Amino acid sequence: MHSEETSGHRLDCIRKRRNLLKNFFRLRGMEPKEGFDCIGYAAHDESGFLKPFKFKRRNSGPDDVVFRVTHCGICYAEVIWTRNFLSDVQYPVVPGHEIVGVVTKVGSNVSNFKVGERVGVGYCAMSCLHCDSCKEGMDSMCVNLATRVFNAVDVDGTITRGGFSNIMQAHQRFVVKIPDALPSDVAAPLLCAGATVYGPMKRLGMNKPGMKLGVVGLGGVGHMGVLFGKAFGLHVTVFSTSSSKKDEALGVLGADAFVLSKDEEAMKAQHNTLDFIINAASGSIPLDPYLLALKQEGVLVLVGAGAEAKFSPHNVFMRKFITGSAGGGGAKNVQEMLDFAAEKRVFPLIETINIDYVNEAMNRLVQNDVRYRFVIDIENSLKPE
Repeated sequence: MHSEETSGHRLDCIRKRRNLLKNFFRLRGMEPKEGFDCIGYAAHDESGFLKPFKFKRRNSGPDDVVFRVTHCGICYAEVIWTRNFLSDVQYPVVPGHEIVGVVTKVGSNVSNFKVGERVGVGYCAMSCLHCDSCKEGMDSMCVNLATRVFNAVDVDGTITRGGFSNIMQAHQRFVVKIPDALPSDVAAPLLCAGATVYGPMKRLGMNKPGMKLGVVGLGGVGHMGVLFGKAFGLHVTVFSTSSSKKDEALGVLGADAFVLSKDEEAMKAQHNTLDFIINAASGSIPLDPYLLALKQEGVLVLVGAGAEAKFSPHNVFMRKFITGSAGGGGAKNVQEMLDFAAEKRVFPLIETINIDYVNEAMNRLVQNDVRYRFVIDIENSLKPE
């Protein structure tokens, strides 16, 4: 957990940024106006309990795409922010960042999206558009203004609300098209879990047939690493602390090998055998056994949400590398990933739920009791009271 001093600093930064944006609009005679009515589910305190919530989204602008939400995935990030693990939440918070829906309105500057098309929005709602990361199309890595789709300061100074709601809007730069071959419920987890592993795999050359990939942690993100690894033609080894996952790893997901990470001899047998490893474990785990499993010039990619990373510097002296990734980069990369997933039929394994089951689903997610991603059927279960 973060200290009270760090927590206070986070909230102060959010409030200052919000006030600066509001003053910017006021000084130019552009007082922000509340936009359209929405319904959703929000957490109101650190219990994280979600309940029906009415709110207004900001007015849509000339570059915005407005869409009716049909489905939204549940990522561990929803747990982190609804329960205020990072001490930066401004309640009430409407979570959800794997959002799929159907376009209902487009701004006057929008030409790439049309009413009636299926679209999606992931982690990022806005960026500065000018830093090196943004110029490279890596908006989620923006060093100045990486704005989440929920619990962040929007362009008009209001707080963003996520996809656990009936209507969504986003700047056209951050919207992607859902290919016809991807069902909407299946597409939702790809917008975060899929993008999170696909991005570094492409960027680091982890897509060459015959290379050897290890995946640590067989959850929502980890199982996507296995599926994309096989689609790229890699030899995939799954590492897990639970032997109960062996059958699914090999028989359902198609992995080539399974290693029980608690078995020291089995781990030793992996030394210097793998080209890449994706660590998707949500907890903090020792990294040294996995660094030892890498060949020279091998790369360990951290995509899980562990609080800290522990390893011996000696295990990277042999030209082994550690990097990280979140959010998949930008919409261009996400669109490429969706098109590839549609072509290769990379379909995440999901459990579709109604929104009134969301609190039970969040608790099950914490207990790792889902195979492998919850997706909320917003369209058929979120109704006005």
